[in-house]
Amino acid sequence: MAHRINRAIAFGLLLIAAAAHAERIKDLATVAGVRPNQLVGYGLVAGLDGTGDRTTQTPFTVQSIRAMLASQGIQLPVAQLRSMQLKNVAAVMVTAELPAFAKPGQQIDVTVSSLGNAKSLRGGNLLMTPLKGVDGSVYAMAQGNLLVSGFGASGRDGSKIVVNVLSTGRIPDGATVERSVASPFALGESVVLNLHTPDFTTAKRVAKQINDTLGAASATALDAVSVKVRAPRDANQRVSFVAFLENLEVAPGEAPARVIVNARTGTIVIGSHVRVQPAAITHGSLTVTISERTQVSQPAPFARRGQTVVNPQSDVQITEEKRPMFLFAPGTELSAIVEAVNRVGASPSDLVAILQALKQAGALRAELIII
Repeated sequence: MAHRINRAIAFGLLLIAAAAHAERIKDLATVAGVRPNQLVGYGLVAGLDGTGDRTTQTPFTVQSIRAMLASQGIQLPVAQLRSMQLKNVAAVMVTAELPAFAKPGQQIDVTVSSLGNAKSLRGGNLLMTPLKGVDGSVYAMAQGNLLVSGFGASGRDGSKIVVNVLSTGRIPDGATVERSVASPFALGESVVLNLHTPDFTTAKRVAKQINDTLGAASATALDAVSVKVRAPRDANQRVSFVAFLENLEVAPGEAPARVIVNARTGTIVIGSHVRVQPAAITHGSLTVTISERTQVSQPAPFARRGQTVVNPQSDVQITEEKRPMFLFAPGTELSAIVEAVNRVGASPSDLVAILQALKQAGALRAELIII
C-alpha cells in the first residue's frame, strides 16, 4: 500500500521499527571535550585567468596586494596598483576544521571562498595564509592549488551559463597544522559521554549497560544527554578504557511519535508510533471549468446597412467531487493512516491540510513539524 503513496502523491514515508535494536555506544555518543575546532584566515589567490577581483571596486584587495608585495621587498603606491587593474588576483576567506588531537605536521583540508567580485577561482593558487582559532592564535598554514567543481561560459552579449559555484574551491591537505589544541580528555577522574540525540531512556540504558559490565556505580546518567563514567587516570589505560566503552552495545530508546512535513518538496515522514484518536474525515475538491468561444453575426447578403458583430460566449461549470467520509477508530496506527490517505487519493498539500486539521481537533497523537 505504501508504494502507491510514493508513486501517486510523491511523498516519502519512513517506517521506524517498533522493536529496539542494539547499537554501539560509539554510534550513539561522543566523548566530552573530544571535538574539532574551527579555523579561519584571510588570503590571496593568484594565477587566475582574468577572473579575479576588479581592483577598482575592491579596495581591500589592493591593500592586500600592496602588503604582500611589501613583505617581499617591493614598494608600490596604492594609486599605481589601482591603475594596473589586476584581474588575476582575488581576496578570499579560508576556512578549515582542526580535528581533535591533531598534531603539528599533520595536514587538513581547507575551503577557499571569494570575498570580492571575482568571477571564478578556477586555476588559482592560494598564497600562504595563516589560519587562526577563536583565541587569535595561528594553528595552521594554508597554501596550494584550488580545485573548483564547476565551469562557466559567457558571450559578448552578456549571456552566460554557470554550472555549480565558481567562487568557492577546496584544497585537499592544503593546510599544515602548526599547533595542537589542548584536550581535557586525560584530565579528571572520569569521562563524560554525550548522546547525539537527547533521550532519557537511552541515557539510562547506557549507564545501566556500563554498570552491568564494569560494576555498580561505574556510570551515572547526569541528564538526557550526558553519562559520567569513572575512568583510569593513566593516559594509556584511559584510551583502552574508552575504546572498550565505545564497543558496548545498547538498545536506544524509541523515537517519539512525530510527523515531519516538508511542504516545499512534498516529503512526509511519519513515525511508527503515530496514533490517531477517534475522528471522522472527508476529503473533496471543487473543479471550476470555464470555456470561452465566440459567435460571429454578419448582415444579410447585399444588405446596404449592417456590420459584422463578434459576440463572446462563456460557459462556466462547477464540479464537486463526492468522496465518502471515513472514520478513525481509537488508537488507529500508521497502517490505517496510510490506507486512508490512499483511499482519498490525497496530494501532498491535501495531506498537510488533513494532518493540520487532525492536530487542531486534538485527534493526532504526535508532534507535527512543518518545515
